[in-house]
Amino acid sequence: MTTKAAVAEHQALLRQCRKCSDMIPPVITGQPITSRILLIGQAPGDKEGGLGRPFAWTAGKTLFKWFASIGLNEAEFRKKIYMAAVCRCFPGKNPKGGDRVPNNEEILNCSQWLQAEFSLLQPKLVIPVGKLAISQYIEVKKMVDVIGQSFETTIFGQSVHLIPLPHPSGASTWHRMEPGIALLQQALSLIEKHEAWKKLI
Repeated sequence: MTTKAAVAEHQALLRQCRKCSDMIPPVITGQPITSRILLIGQAPGDKEGGLGRPFAWTAGKTLFKWFASIGLNEAEFRKKIYMAAVCRCFPGKNPKGGDRVPNNEEILNCSQWLQAEFSLLQPKLVIPVGKLAISQYIEVKKMVDVIGQSFETTIFGQSVHLIPLPHPSGASTWHRMEPGIALLQQALSLIEKHEAWKKLI
């Protein structure tokens, strides 16, 4: 069985990674915990580096309100659910506004760390947050086609339930207007009813 020490050792190696020249360190990780639930974000924002944890700023406040509504506040969530991301360093700003979207090479480089986490944790429930994260595992044409549903799939050899969430960014209106509001509630309800989640509450 994977130990917390093994996860901490993995994260220590991860924090040393400097493979991507255009990515801005530090590497951001969640707490070194063993969990059968894996949350996968997109990439840290510009504030997370200074604060040293994922979803530490505005989007995080919204995200943790969602999870509090189904039984886990932010402190409990961070202690009980492993927080990963498609890319672990800040990609930098897009000259046209917002954060730069990581390129395919950067995503591939970082996927080795995620693969190791799947091997260590053997998750049963995966919660990808935002279109970039969701699209790594299932096809996404429109968010309305995937939010509010549970998918059975295989990721890095692990059979998992995948329940996507929209990105909680303040710049996005999707989750604040219909049908996004109703679909978000459906997704949260599916997470709340999942066996892996129920074991935490």
